Amino acid sequence: MRDDAAVDVRQEEFVDCPEGGRRYTGVRPVRLGDVSASGRLRLDALARYLQDVAADDGDEYGLNGAGAWVLRRCALRCSGLPRFRDVAELTTFCSGTGPRWAERRTTVRVGDRVAAESVAVWVFVDEAGRPTPLEPWFFEHYGSSAGDRRVSGRLRLPAPGSGDGMGESWPLRATDLDVLGHVNNSIAWAVVEDLLARQAHDPVRATLEYCAPIDPGDAPDLVAKTDPDGISCWIRCAGEVRVSARVEFTAAGAQ
Repeated sequence: MRDDAAVDVRQEEFVDCPEGGRRYTGVRPVRLGDVSASGRLRLDALARYLQDVAADDGDEYGLNGAGAWVLRRCALRCSGLPRFRDVAELTTFCSGTGPRWAERRTTVRVGDRVAAESVAVWVFVDEAGRPTPLEPWFFEHYGSSAGDRRVSGRLRLPAPGSGDGMGESWPLRATDLDVLGHVNNSIAWAVVEDLLARQAHDPVRATLEYCAPIDPGDAPDLVAKTDPDGISCWIRCAGEVRVSARVEFTAAGAQ
């Protein structure tokens, strides 16, 4: 369920890692296929970096195969995203838990400069894709950083209004699907990038939520609404919202 009020992406909580809590750092060189025409790291590429460094964190502890995680919500705060040939350093840690989900914070740096912050809620699912309670191994490895902080898995972004217009077709491609058999979360960020390019804007804050999977055979459409501060958009299948996003921007080159 969603709260009645629209989320203010500026009010997302970007907590610091407690002293002594587990954290993991990985690096990603920004390659040609990761950037926009202006040379800025695209949000879909950033989403891949975020999920990859989270997976690397688990792999370092030998947790490969210990369940799967599906992204529920991700908020970004951008302060000059990395550019082509930069080396991005990503430091990540678990910042809170719920009954069947956990929150992960990630800071992206280029040199000594913070380029972006991320806070994401991931749902733990079983082999059938159903949410399942967090297991003891999770708290053994991540309890020191998560502590007693509890986070909500509730969706916050509103559905499109009746006056937000008709959707345009958004065809699926084979490359949009991942090993879990549905559209990967990074693909939805590619939709946001396309809308930003139409406005010639760069993002400063963004929130993206996954209401339900987009599966093979679905026929999605896209509804988008632009206002002076940013863009709201929704990916729907048969009228049901599967993904919601809100991005606030500044003019290209103003960062």
